[in-house]
Amino acid sequence: EAKKSEPTVPVMTGQVIEKPMAMRLHAIGTVEPMASVAVKARVDGLIVKVHVRDGQEVAKGDLLFQLDPKPYESELAHAEADLARDQAQLDYARGQETRFKELLASNFVSPEGYAQVAANFRALQSTVAGSQSAVSRARINLGYTSIRATLDGRAGKVLLGEGNLVRANDDQAMVVINQIAPIYVSLAVPENRLGEVRASHKKMPLRVEAAPDKSALLSGTLAFVDNAVDVATGTIKLRGQFANRDRLLWPGQFVDAWVVLGEEEKALVVPTQALQTGPKGQFVYVVATDGSAELRDVPTGRSLNTPSPLSSRPVVTL
Repeated sequence: EAKKSEPTVPVMTGQVIEKPMAMRLHAIGTVEPMASVAVKARVDGLIVKVHVRDGQEVAKGDLLFQLDPKPYESELAHAEADLARDQAQLDYARGQETRFKELLASNFVSPEGYAQVAANFRALQSTVAGSQSAVSRARINLGYTSIRATLDGRAGKVLLGEGNLVRANDDQAMVVINQIAPIYVSLAVPENRLGEVRASHKKMPLRVEAAPDKSALLSGTLAFVDNAVDVATGTIKLRGQFANRDRLLWPGQFVDAWVVLGEEEKALVVPTQALQTGPKGQFVYVVATDGSAELRDVPTGRSLNTPSPLSSRPVVTL
């Protein structure tokens, strides 16, 4: 009886490709607003108008809340009246001081009489200065009744509406505004890669990439390297800055992120599936022209096990 031949095992082959390869560090990044402001009142007052809606995009200087200005308008009018009274008294005292100085030169008044008039004049100068300060303070407080945005950003939920009484620097914010364009992506890389990051950063600005979904890869720049290693995790915190014009990155979001340290111009690249591990290290099977396969030990470089969403599959450089 003829011996049955063993069934043929189908295999897949791939080509070794020479191409430029970016040197990348992968981490899970956290999206953080570049700035966040908890809007609070700087004076006590009653909210008479809310000009901001939940989730509204606001620009720096936009009016958010209007407090009742009447009490502060009254304070300003009172301070201006006091200033006018004190200014009139100062003008009279100035004339008196001038006349008494002339009379003193002609010996028509005593030095003590002139000193008393001069002291009254100087005292009224101080009084006018105090009244001017009171007017400025009243005018500033009146301005604080119009609460405006201090940065460009997006408002969260409006926490206080019309009719609520607010106090200066209250614990509860009226609304929180996050600046999301530009925006930060923070990521932590192993401390043993810190030397590579610093060396590359000295040579050129480093690119940071982030993938908010499987169809987009955003590019930013490395803006910050922390000044200390986190001893609990053995990592160093980095932060990339992104323009985020399309609002694809959102505060609190987790994203795949990469720090691009440079580029290797001519790298030999094979799929990671072709790489095997044996007693002597890593190897691949090389297919000859006659279809036979030969085991060949290979030294390997970097493994890109987490490709960007625009890459086809994981690869390794030889």
